[in-house]
Amino acid sequence: MGSVCLPQTITVGLSSVSLSILLLILVLNTPVRAESCLSAGDMDSGTRSGLETTARRFFDLTAKGDIAALQQSAIPSLASNFSGVESAVKDNQANLTGAQASPRPPFLLQQQGTTPAERAEFFCGVFGARGQTADSAVFVIPNLPPGNYGVVILDVTNSGSSYTLAFVLEQQGPAWKLGGFYAKPSQVGGHDGNWFIQRAREFKTKGQNHNAWFYFIEARDLLAPLPFMSTMSTDKAYDEAQTVQPADLPTDSPVDLAGAKAFKLTSFFPLVVGNELNLVVKYQSADVSNTAHAFQDNVAVIKAVVAKYPELRDAFAGVVARAVEPSGRDYGTMLPMKEIK
Repeated sequence: MGSVCLPQTITVGLSSVSLSILLLILVLNTPVRAESCLSAGDMDSGTRSGLETTARRFFDLTAKGDIAALQQSAIPSLASNFSGVESAVKDNQANLTGAQASPRPPFLLQQQGTTPAERAEFFCGVFGARGQTADSAVFVIPNLPPGNYGVVILDVTNSGSSYTLAFVLEQQGPAWKLGGFYAKPSQVGGHDGNWFIQRAREFKTKGQNHNAWFYFIEARDLLAPLPFMSTMSTDKAYDEAQTVQPADLPTDSPVDLAGAKAFKLTSFFPLVVGNELNLVVKYQSADVSNTAHAFQDNVAVIKAVVAKYPELRDAFAGVVARAVEPSGRDYGTMLPMKEIK
C-alpha cells in the first residue's frame, strides 16, 4: 500500500527531474486507505497477548453467565443497550459451561479519520493472484467510528458439540472493551461447513439445484464466525453457490406460489432448529392477527412448496412458513417433513 511500480517502457529517455515529477504525480494520485489490518504475525506480542487474554476473560464470564461483569466491560454504546448480548449469553450458557475454548490468531483493525466510515473494508493477511489465502480475511463493517478494534474468535468444544464465540473489542486507553458479541454453532447435527459443501455438490450432481443452493448457503454460514467476515473458505462456498442459484426463488421481488390460494413468497433460507436443518419460507399476508387463519395459510404454503420442490424432502427435517404482514409482524408454523403429505 502506497508503493508505486513504474512501467519500464516509460522510463527510457526521461531525465531524473522529469522522472521525479512523474513519480510524485503517481504517488499523489495513489489512494490512501483509511483502514488497515494487522494479522497476528504482524502485531507486537503485547497487543496480541492483550487481545487473547481479554477474549478468554470474556469467555469465562459468558460461561458463568456473569452478564453484569460483561456489561461493565462493554463500550458505552453497547452497555446502554445490552439486551441482545444478555439474550445471547443466556441462550448459549449451557453449551459453554465446562467447555474448552481455543482462540484463533486475532486481527487488529485500525480505522483512521475523524468521522465514522460509511463502509469500512479491512483486508487482513496475504492475498494471492486468485484472492484470499488460507490465513487471510476480509471484514466489511458499516458506519464504523475511528479507532482500534480487535477481533478474536474462539473455537469452543463441549461434549462433542462445536461452537464459535467471537468478540469484537474496542481499545479505550490501555484497555480493551467489549464492542460486539457473536455466538453460534459451527456444526448442525454433528456436521460442519465442509460436510455441507460436499452434500451440496452431491445434490448438484443429481440435478437438485435448490437443495444444493440452500446447502451452500448453510455451509457458508457455518464457516463464517461473523456476519461481516469472509475467508477463502466462505468465498469458495459463495462462488460455488452462484453456479446453482435457482432462477425461480425470490431475490429482489416476490414470486407467485400457485395452489388453491395464491401466495407471494418473499424469501427462502435454511434455519437450524434444535439440532436439525429446516427450511424457512416467508410470504406476504394482509393480516396475521387471526392466528387460526394464518395457521391454515401457513400449512397450505408448506404443502404447496414441498409439492413444487419435492427434492426438499431429501435435504430438510421440516419446513417453517412465516406469514408476514406489511407492519413486519409475522406468524410462523413448522411442520416436520414426515407430516407433510
